[in-house]
Amino acid sequence: MTEAKWIPIQWFPMNRRFRYLVAVTTAFVFATILLGIATKSYGAGLACEARWPVCDGGILNLFPESFPSFFEWIHRVVAGVGGLFIVGSAIEAWRRDVPPKIRNALTVGALLTPLQVVLGQQTVVNFTFPVLTAHFWTAFTIFAAFAFALVTSWADVIRRRHLRAAAVVTLALFPVQVLLTPPFISSYTPVVQTLQYAVLLVLVLAVVALVVVGRPAFPARYRHAPVVAVVALVPTVYLGRHLLAGSTVHRAAYLLAGVVVFGALVASTAGVWRSDGAVS
Repeated sequence: MTEAKWIPIQWFPMNRRFRYLVAVTTAFVFATILLGIATKSYGAGLACEARWPVCDGGILNLFPESFPSFFEWIHRVVAGVGGLFIVGSAIEAWRRDVPPKIRNALTVGALLTPLQVVLGQQTVVNFTFPVLTAHFWTAFTIFAAFAFALVTSWADVIRRRHLRAAAVVTLALFPVQVLLTPPFISSYTPVVQTLQYAVLLVLVLAVVALVVVGRPAFPARYRHAPVVAVVALVPTVYLGRHLLAGSTVHRAAYLLAGVVVFGALVASTAGVWRSDGAVS
């Protein structure tokens, strides 16, 4: 027998092209964030001589002149193409018979994109900590919105083994993400920083899958666990971004938030294994 679908609730079958569009757009958002992290960590954010949208070489300074400016330039190119996909996904969601929850998530991402463009421009001409922080959290929110839309648009084909894999991924990746932050790692290099956020984004996607698809079938005692994990993950990420200059209290708060997240992930994993979802 083939494995039955996970059917705690009735999911709306999605158009194939539309959900591939959402998947590709989510990949662009993922890549844009990682390129942004890498650009910042390598100190290449001002490599285009603080010019935006032009750079420092080629015809009319449209192209990069050095490797650092290439880093900044390619980040802008990917962000620009990704922005078109974001807006296009939202427009396509309004054109099609798409469930409101997906359409609303994509619309949030599209509405935040102009703000993200302005903040990206400000990171070049006004390189300050508040601007960098706002730029990161806006990007993180866009990714979360598209992660939700991605999982929801594919929910009708998600099976129990996928949710079990997502649960295992969360348990494996969260400790890795914590260990990649200072003071747990001695050399916080650009490669380590980029890897840390790659792990974080995959973790967020896996947790969203547990919340959206798995949670409705969890036994009552585990039903709130993935939601707790999502909520506690926000202060964990916030505190983790400032650990280099953080006090002892700051680090203790980070560890406490991390314990809450990991405990919620353990409970979510138990919920997946003890749920009453469909089986073959």
